[in-house]
Amino acid sequence: MPDTTTPSIMATDLWAEHPRGRIFARAWTPGSGAPAAPSASPIVLLHDSLGSVELWRDFPAALSAATGRRVIAYDRLGFGRSDPRADTLAPAGFIGDEARSFFPVLRERLGIRRFVAFGHSVGGGMAVHCAADFPDDCEALITESAQAFPEDRTLDAIAVAKEQFTDESQVGRLRKYHGDKARWVLDAWTDSWLHPEFARWTLAPVLPRVTCPVLAIHGIHDEYGTIRHPEMIGQLSGGPARVEIIPDTYHVPHRERPDLILGLVSGFLDQLR
Repeated sequence: MPDTTTPSIMATDLWAEHPRGRIFARAWTPGSGAPAAPSASPIVLLHDSLGSVELWRDFPAALSAATGRRVIAYDRLGFGRSDPRADTLAPAGFIGDEARSFFPVLRERLGIRRFVAFGHSVGGGMAVHCAADFPDDCEALITESAQAFPEDRTLDAIAVAKEQFTDESQVGRLRKYHGDKARWVLDAWTDSWLHPEFARWTLAPVLPRVTCPVLAIHGIHDEYGTIRHPEMIGQLSGGPARVEIIPDTYHVPHRERPDLILGLVSGFLDQLR
């Protein structure tokens, strides 16, 4: 049954059957009394390396209220409430594989045709692939704190995190969101990014295939990547691109500066209409 997240936004839990397991999703929809854009494409949120639907917290509901659009977030297979994965992530290909192998099934099962792709951190790279692979259906691309290549700052921060998570009490924090999959989630992040094969990964050949409007958001103090990443996204994208560098902000702008991010995103999408 739907539950009311705010007086005007309805949240509904959904499941998509994939050949490799069930994928959990949640949709936030403007209800009575909320400004709505009924003909507008839904916004699909792609989470970060340790993320899940729950870790978006109240941002999806606020985003739905700010834009008048349906917002859909999902747990990638192996994360959150989705089924576990028996395999490990392919270091050089897992980011593009999300768009090729999982996103199309989610769209089919949930009836998503046109969409706005919004990805945070590694989810931003996945959103880039979604926009590139489905250019006729992707209305816009929004990246937040996305990495475009394996920068030294990124890898150094991940190596530090890997060492910190040797403490099982730290892993316990992840179990709240991923249950028994917590260790797999952690290893999927650190082992894939730190693998030698990942050194050749880059969004450079993918970005020119992105023809929709792009908004690239990045915190100036992001501990997982410098502004070279949003600049590369803006410079190489095949469509019109806007880069926003947020002052006094780190890796999670939508949590650190929610009102600012909601204003940027809603203004960007309003211009498209």
